[in-house]
Amino acid sequence: MKDLVPSYNDLINPTLKALQALDGSGKIDEIYTEVVKLLTLPDAVLDIPHGNGSRSELEYRLAWARTYLKRYGVIENSARGVWSITAEHAKTKEVDIKDVLKAVQDVRRKNIEDKKSKIEISESIVPTTDELMPDEIQPWREELYNILTNMDAFAFERLSQRLLRECGFSQVEVTKKSGDGGIDGTGKLKINGIFSFNIAFQCKRYKDSIPISAAAIRDFRGSLTTDIEKGVFITTSTFSRAAKEEAANPGKQQIDLMDGEEFINKLAEFEIGVKEIKDYEVDENYFMNL
Repeated sequence: MKDLVPSYNDLINPTLKALQALDGSGKIDEIYTEVVKLLTLPDAVLDIPHGNGSRSELEYRLAWARTYLKRYGVIENSARGVWSITAEHAKTKEVDIKDVLKAVQDVRRKNIEDKKSKIEISESIVPTTDELMPDEIQPWREELYNILTNMDAFAFERLSQRLLRECGFSQVEVTKKSGDGGIDGTGKLKINGIFSFNIAFQCKRYKDSIPISAAAIRDFRGSLTTDIEKGVFITTSTFSRAAKEEAANPGKQQIDLMDGEEFINKLAEFEIGVKEIKDYEVDENYFMNL
């Protein structure tokens, strides 16, 4: 199935074109949406998972495309995860893939000259033993993801409860009831200290990377009572395109989505169970003792 996903190098120019369509800058999800639109990729391709992680195969390969464009000097990213075309390439419409590969390989060769290693310049982008993942995907994230997916289900609900509190929710309670499609917890969200909304959330902790389906969103929406004004669906996995469309269906109650990548981003932002040094250090005991 992964053969159906465009290769890393085939995504380099579409990534650049996506940023051009976004007026020169955009977040990862915006770039993803534009690339999907540009290449008219079907749901069957979008929902192919990358191993047992919290990303789809397309998302993973797009991360490599951004990495190579960055190393080539065409794009750059800020600490807030916004990618933008560099000033010197503001008018660049597309790049020569062979030039990108050669330039990146030359830099890599220079970095390991002291090891007297030889690297063959290839027509395709395949991670080497000295480069196992894209620049934006750090090892601590993989470690944290593995901990999250192996947590007790109720511990994950309590972790979600803590995270929602840090995000500004109050009166957050876990229902302590289990069952597919049901509500795992409730709370309140106050906007600007004036407007309050009753919210309900559902947590799905998966050990594999099965995307959340549209049916799961419908089941969750169906469990919401009339006093609930907003639903939040939290998962360690990803959401299928059909699930995203169902959640944002204008004729139905809107459901906010938080996938595994966003969940980890928020844990890092509020330093919940992780400690920032030069990188992030995962506090495994925190998660095991929830």
